[in-house]
Amino acid sequence: MTGWLRRHAVPLAGIDPAAPLTDLAALRPMVGDASVVGLGESTHGAAEETRLKHRTLRYLVEELGFRSIAWEEDWTVGLEVDDYLRTGKGDVNTLVRKMARTWRTREVADVLRWLRAYNATHEKQVRFVGVECFATGHRAYDAVTRYVAETAPGRKAELARHMWKIRPDTADMGAYVQWYYGVKDKKPYIRHARQAYELVRKVPHDDGDRAYELALQHARQIVSFYEYFDQKNIYQYRDARAAENLRWWRGRTGDRIAYWAASPHTAKASGMTVHAPGQPPLRFDGAGSLLRRWYGEKYRSIGFTFTRGTLAGADGRPARVPAPPRDWADAPFAAVRHAQYAVDLRASRAPAAVRAWLRTPAKMRCVAAYDPAEPEGHYMSGSSPAGWFDVIIHRQQISPPHPIT
Repeated sequence: MTGWLRRHAVPLAGIDPAAPLTDLAALRPMVGDASVVGLGESTHGAAEETRLKHRTLRYLVEELGFRSIAWEEDWTVGLEVDDYLRTGKGDVNTLVRKMARTWRTREVADVLRWLRAYNATHEKQVRFVGVECFATGHRAYDAVTRYVAETAPGRKAELARHMWKIRPDTADMGAYVQWYYGVKDKKPYIRHARQAYELVRKVPHDDGDRAYELALQHARQIVSFYEYFDQKNIYQYRDARAAENLRWWRGRTGDRIAYWAASPHTAKASGMTVHAPGQPPLRFDGAGSLLRRWYGEKYRSIGFTFTRGTLAGADGRPARVPAPPRDWADAPFAAVRHAQYAVDLRASRAPAAVRAWLRTPAKMRCVAAYDPAEPEGHYMSGSSPAGWFDVIIHRQQISPPHPIT
């Protein structure tokens, strides 16, 4: 197995996002004619994985013509990011601070700066869409209200009665989420959100009316927000909505899309289980499994992994992370003598032992908040390396990203 990996690993020259991309040429046949490519990271806390994803994104955009980035980020925050990428207005660090805490790093800011620089010099711009529903802010409510006022003014008052109940009373969505999460009876909020959606859905419109379709999508996100926090399995609901949002965007734009998220969301196999110390396992079908079902081989899943290094621990202090246990599926990646490399896991002609390793269900590292007291407590299960990923981009040594506070 390790011999097969050494022979098939394609070394990557480095992690500098601005460096030439010639070493990534091997990705062209691995990606093929995919419509959507998942870029899944084994941890949000490794600077090197973000930089490698940045380089891969550059290759998808500059060499393969990808023109949309679907991100593990809220829909309405995504609208602000898209505005910045298209116009350059605003400050990128301020914008990153509005993103989920996970993304508030210099490395993510560098991704957005590069995307803006690319758009400033290319007629066919790269778009950004947040596919999550967990913090739907004022912009969606205002867009729905404006659309109804312009196209169905006779129903403004009816819509206003629903919006009075559900429009957040603060722009601080973190605070609003905390409040709403504590509301015992969420049914009235869900009912008003659904009624607002139905009002928009029934507005007279022509087939293919893009303004109508966008207003309906805004209304759908509002419903998703209120329903999300009333679910027994919020991850099952969340990932289903994320996949639907990505598919909606693909249908609207026709773009080839890069999907940037954690590996449990991008992995192509159903039956994902995420394990973390002190928490019950999270079981759900990730967005990537739905994308694979819908798009078949035109959804490609790339997983970014690492061997060892340092992450920020649950207490915020740096914590040493050892290599994965020998019986985990990603342990053999350490045997390759390259600082970083890519390997295609679609190995139909590999030796029997390699095929067994690729297809046998096993544990694989997945880290949220790292607990150094339980180094073997951070992993995902439910499938196999080739079940989750078509391609692996592996980094041997990692370190924490640089936060933007």
